[in-house]
Amino acid sequence: MSRQRAPHVLIIVQNLPVPLDRRVWLECKALRAAGYEVSVICPKGPGDPAYAVLDGVHLYKYAPPKQADGVAGYAWEFVYCWLRTAALSLKVRRRARFHVMQACNPPDTYWALALPWKLDGVKFVFDHHDLNPEVFRSRFGEPTKLAGKVQLAVLKWLERRTFRTADRVISTNTSYQDIAVNRGGVKREHTTVVRSGPDTSVMRPVYADQDLRRGGKHLVAYLGIMGPQDGVDGVLLAADRIVHHHGRRDFRFVLLGFGDCLDELKQQSTDLGLDDYVEFTGRVGPEKIAGYLSAASVGLSPDPRSPLNDVSTMNKTMEYMAYALPVVAYRLTETVVSGGDCAVYVEPGDSDGLADAVLELADDPERRAELGSAGRRRAEQVLDWRPQAQAYVGVYDELLGFPSAGPFPDGWPSVDRRSGITTDELRDQWGNQLVDLRDDAALREFAATRIIATEPVRGQS
Repeated sequence: MSRQRAPHVLIIVQNLPVPLDRRVWLECKALRAAGYEVSVICPKGPGDPAYAVLDGVHLYKYAPPKQADGVAGYAWEFVYCWLRTAALSLKVRRRARFHVMQACNPPDTYWALALPWKLDGVKFVFDHHDLNPEVFRSRFGEPTKLAGKVQLAVLKWLERRTFRTADRVISTNTSYQDIAVNRGGVKREHTTVVRSGPDTSVMRPVYADQDLRRGGKHLVAYLGIMGPQDGVDGVLLAADRIVHHHGRRDFRFVLLGFGDCLDELKQQSTDLGLDDYVEFTGRVGPEKIAGYLSAASVGLSPDPRSPLNDVSTMNKTMEYMAYALPVVAYRLTETVVSGGDCAVYVEPGDSDGLADAVLELADDPERRAELGSAGRRRAEQVLDWRPQAQAYVGVYDELLGFPSAGPFPDGWPSVDRRSGITTDELRDQWGNQLVDLRDDAALREFAATRIIATEPVRGQS
């Protein structure tokens, strides 16, 4: 009896290149491990080729449009990306027939591309990353003028069409799942929650280079997109209060990431007299992220309460926890779901309280030991990508009736809980020494002291 031919999944992403989009890349790897063929269409990152095969995943990329400005600019961006994606979908089809198209929003426009492909028997899976009506309301408030009402109505219509076209919906949390069911009319049995959990076998603390602290005793980190709804200006307000109001010149701050507000934030830092204390790294890869989050004393989740943020899962919160980094965050519904009892929460909008909580936590090594070690264990045992990968692949197995090998055909992977590993073997792919997670006492000590390398870390000199 011949083995069934592996189905081919085409994944569409518009807002980030792959593999920079961590969630999508983990999905790609899970499908490949389970035996699926995978292709991705996405914009190019700096220096990316138009076509490449990475870890068995076929990547088709187009030159991104210029940064949008205003309604007309955003409309053109959507049209341009849609047309480039449609053209590349034909190119993918010429190479190999695909059986499923997965669209990751934003935007909610690729249902219109899925419709003609459905005539060819292609299934449509919607990977629900964002709530575009809530994004609009969070940025601009509830519209009172006709133009704003029309824009919001269009976003709601596009969302409804996406839900109605989808054969299955993948939601990043239960709040999004409820919206798919209650607002989108999707049958609950056709929705699956797949959280963007960290891969804790890869995202884990290392003994970092002391130069990352730039002469400070404490480093406070922010990791993520820097858009209007992300509240990154709150990091600078906290830095201003800590450095100038409290006179703490032993603090340094690092903002890892990029976004529409990056230039404004740099100017705000200068205006506040913080340039000696704040570092903007821009886009960074996993090696730098591991170094900075391992060297930091506190991770900040400053997302303000809004219709979007309150029900969205903040990846940075879980990633801080994966690096045993204590978290200070505003008390938002889904942020509390992620952080549980492993974070310090401040009431949304209390920027002074956010700064004071950072200061108090940084000066309390025992509390940092407790929160950091508990956060790491929660990341391993509750938030980790491994069970999410099983749920994700299960959507495709059920939809296509394909008896896949699952995302872990060689068995459930462990995170250094096994015996027989020497200290010398505890190195990451860049040669950095890893914290021994088999030893609870060592983890607590690291979380309390953020011990740093006494010699330059390989790859960071």
